[in-house]
This record gives sequence, structure tokens and C-alpha cells, in this order.
Amino acid sequence: MPQRPDLPGCYDINSTAPAELNNTSDLAMSSIKLYPPKPKKVYFFGTCLVDLFYPDAGMAGIQLLEREGIEVIFPQDQTCCGQPAYTSGYHDQAREVAAAQLALFPEDYLIVLPSGSCAGMMREHYPELFAGYPEEALAQEISGRIYELTEFLLHVCHMQIEDKGEPIRVAMHTSCSARREMGLGDVGPSLLGKMANVEVVEQERMKECCGFGGAFSVRHPEISEAMVTDKVAAIAATGADAMITSDCGCMMNITGAAEQMENQGQDSNFKGEHIASFLWRRCHGS
Repeated sequence: MPQRPDLPGCYDINSTAPAELNNTSDLAMSSIKLYPPKPKKVYFFGTCLVDLFYPDAGMAGIQLLEREGIEVIFPQDQTCCGQPAYTSGYHDQAREVAAAQLALFPEDYLIVLPSGSCAGMMREHYPELFAGYPEEALAQEISGRIYELTEFLLHVCHMQIEDKGEPIRVAMHTSCSARREMGLGDVGPSLLGKMANVEVVEQERMKECCGFGGAFSVRHPEISEAMVTDKVAAIAATGADAMITSDCGCMMNITGAAEQMENQGQDSNFKGEHIASFLWRRCHGS
């Protein structure tokens, strides 16, 4: 089964698998693509919000990968993926920021991100952003190595979790980028479903945007506020003890609104946590 040039490390479903990959446990197929065997090394791109506001989520992501026997390489010069400028229409500025990230991954290791939003930018939009520019081929090659963390843990690592935590009810929120751009709507709930003491409850507005959208929440604050108010109410209505998400932007938006609503006397008594931090805690009984 020859490797697909557009997705390094993945293989063409219409070809015959090589002998070393004939074992079906070595390749898992998702709705997006075929996944490669678990590698020995990966790059980890931490993202701006993790670096600035939720470093524990980044550390948990690295620890989960190391738990799987993978050596994690964290390029020290990483900054922003360029998405805020890109989605605001400033493509030249986004290209300048993104070009600096292309130089961070000289080896052909897979690249793991604890964010569907940033992973979606690098996988889906880098090829378009650099089309016709000198970096086009490199951007294409790097985009094929991008994996969102939960996607990687579930489909590449086939992660097994011994749940050592107390019983808890959680609601999962998947970001728009992870759900719609990357097709990962079921990945987070599938990982949570592996834990014996975790009950995943479904919110009424599960597939709806939380209203963050990066710069959208700044440009359209009234619309954003209405959307997140609906989202918080839907999560609170489930009776969940916590809201789990794989994107820190969504978590910041939802938990911030929930705290404000709680202060105003509305029932929104749930905590928010990045799924990496949640999984790492459950592995250790905290």
C-alpha cells in the first residue's frame, strides 16, 4: 500500500498493504483517512492559548504522549499558527507568521497539536495560504503531518485508559474546526467513553458553535454572547459536573460566560477542563 503524497505516513486505501502492515491493528481507518502505526517520535506544537493561559493542558498532552512510549520534541521557537490573522482576512500577515512555523519541523516526524482549531489551520489552510509562494511545497508536506491530540491518541496510539478517578458526569464540547474541518466530532466522546467512571451526557446544542470563533467574538460581541449563553444553558441542563473540550478558546469562552451567569444568579454550576488535563488526571486518580 503506497504512501499517499498528500498525507505522509498514511496509505492509499485502494492499494494492497505491505506485509508489515497487513495486521489490521496496525492501521485504523477513520472518516478522514487511514492512520499510520504509532511512531517513536513526534513534534508537539503547543498553541498560543495553551502557552499563555492553559500550560497545564499542554504539559498533560505531552505526558499522555510520553505515556504511550513516544519521545516528544517541543520546538522552542514556535509562536502562532497564523489563524487569527487568516480568519480576519489578513492573509499576508498570516503568511508571515505561518512561514516562521514551517521551519520548526525539519525531520519527518508527525506533528501533534492540543487544539482542533490550530490543527485545522495548519492541515487544511496552509496549502491554500502558501499556494503560489516559495513555501508551497513545504506547507503541503507539513500539512500532511498534522494531527489533533485526541485524534492521535485514539486512532494512532489506540490509547487504553485505566480510570482511577471518582465517578463523574461530563458534557463534551467539540470546536467547530475539529468537528467540521477535521471531522473529529466523535473522537473526544470516544476517548471519554473508554473511562469506566465517566458518564458522558449529551447536550441539546452539542453541534452548535459556542460563539468564540477567535476574532468573531470581538467583532460581533452581541451575537457571540447570545451563542455562548445558549451553549452554557444547554450544558447546565444536562446536570454535568464538568464540561470537557479539546480547544482552549472554546473553554475560555464557555467557562467565562458560565462564571458570569453564575454570579448573576443563573444555574451554570459546572467546571471546564481541557481533555488532555482531564485524561491525565483520571490516569492518576486525581
